[in-house]
Amino acid sequence: MSTGIVGVYSFELFLPESRSLKDKRMVVRSVKAQLQNRVACSIAEVDHHDVWQRTRLTLACVGRETRDVAGLIDDAERWLLGNGYEPLAVQRDVTTLDDR
Repeated sequence: MSTGIVGVYSFELFLPESRSLKDKRMVVRSVKAQLQNRVACSIAEVDHHDVWQRTRLTLACVGRETRDVAGLIDDAERWLLGNGYEPLAVQRDVTTLDDR
């Protein structure tokens, strides 16, 4: 019996319009909220906290099958690209707890 599939998508964003940490935090908060609503994932800023124009976000999602989780990650990436964000330094991983 499978324990489920876990997907992790980590990416950096360059935010050239940000002129302060306040500007950056507004963008990051919006991106996180949109992805949480669209992909039903958990997401956090994990690096570059004190840099104005750069952030690293990591999201995690869970599903019953690999294709479902891969589809959620694809949806997140499509949303980013469709809204003018170009994910950099992308890392994707889909695994099960059974793989450990």
